[in-house]
Amino acid sequence: QVQLVESGGGSVQAGGSLRLSCAASIPYNNNYCMGWFRQSPGKEREGVATIYSGAPTRTYYIDSVKGRFTISQDTARNTVYLQMNSLKPEDTAVYYCAAFPSTGYCHVGADFTYWGQGTPVTVSS
Repeated sequence: QVQLVESGGGSVQAGGSLRLSCAASIPYNNNYCMGWFRQSPGKEREGVATIYSGAPTRTYYIDSVKGRFTISQDTARNTVYLQMNSLKPEDTAVYYCAAFPSTGYCHVGADFTYWGQGTPVTVSS
């Protein structure tokens, strides 16, 4: 059974940094699109970034996090990371890791099959 477990959330002041981790039980001998999403109270879930596990590795970011967030993966550890720098209060949300098997397409608009339980991030001003 595929499982995704997020960790690394917490509270930080504006301008600070956090690194989220997603430990995945999915087999990396198959290629997957891995993504990070977030949802704030009263708002719809928003895709933040994606990374394709195959070659060549490709990443995608929404405009609001470009230059501040970095998605990466450690295939040996089956773990995907989201490094978040220069955090802003509007980044406050529950962050979710998600995945689906892919032969190349990888975008936040795709239909993600597997989801983690989420990890909360709070950025205070």
